[in-house]
Amino acid sequence: MEMQESMMGRGRDAIEMIVDAGSFAEGTVGTEAFADPEFGPGAVVGTATVQGTLCTIIASDGGAMNEKFPVVYAGIIGLEEGYKMAEAVYASIAADAEKPLAEKRPLVLIVDTPGNGPGKVEEIFGMNKSTAAYQLALAEARLKGHPIIAMVIGRAISGAFLCHGLQADAILSLDAQFGTMIHVMPLTSVSRIIRKDLETLEDLSKASAVFAAGPRFFHSLGGVEALVETVEGMRPAIAARIAEVRTAKAEGRQDDLGPWGRGKLGEARGGRTERPRVIALMNREFAEVAGRYAPAR
Repeated sequence: MEMQESMMGRGRDAIEMIVDAGSFAEGTVGTEAFADPEFGPGAVVGTATVQGTLCTIIASDGGAMNEKFPVVYAGIIGLEEGYKMAEAVYASIAADAEKPLAEKRPLVLIVDTPGNGPGKVEEIFGMNKSTAAYQLALAEARLKGHPIIAMVIGRAISGAFLCHGLQADAILSLDAQFGTMIHVMPLTSVSRIIRKDLETLEDLSKASAVFAAGPRFFHSLGGVEALVETVEGMRPAIAARIAEVRTAKAEGRQDDLGPWGRGKLGEARGGRTERPRVIALMNREFAEVAGRYAPAR
């Protein structure tokens, strides 16, 4: 596998690679204008076309720094960024509220983030509310019929990927030759939390998709629907996935998309063999006690 130039930290560059030439209007989604450049500078939102289809674009900017929050830099999604991204999603929903399912605009999430990395100030203000607001907005948009496609170009790590990516209908990723990373947290952090030595975890990461960081491991778990081999391939891959998602929604196959769909895909690929057994066990145990908490009328 020949290594390619990394796309880490190049969220703005990726926008121009993905959208139709000259179509990106930054800071405008529907009737909403994001006029304050100092609010959530690490989040780039706007409107563009992808092979002629009007889309909302949401990306993290690896070159921006939020001076009000010193830990928000290099693509980290901070408190303001989370709310700004959520606002762009709700602006998309509002703009298409009266449109039929087939005309709901897609949302394209360009993912390159090392995490949330909240500092003390963000924790006091409620960083969790910001990221939760963004997750909820995406979930609402997905269930209202907007196709949501996440395109991983660099890092997709921890809580930032949880809010900026994992609520999508479909997730695509540049392949491993671009140095893309998808994982919950670095092995050094895992080592401290579960009190396993780093050498043991490094050995596990060579064979276990749970501990490994590359996109191919996440692909085996169903977390990534497809790997993209070239930067030129991102635009057609996203356009094709938008069409597939629209068809699935029109046919009422919501469970083949999003988090549930990725679970089934992981099972089919042999990467999540225990998932159906665990779900069946939980359903069985819940059924045994449900009557105590919600008696039948």
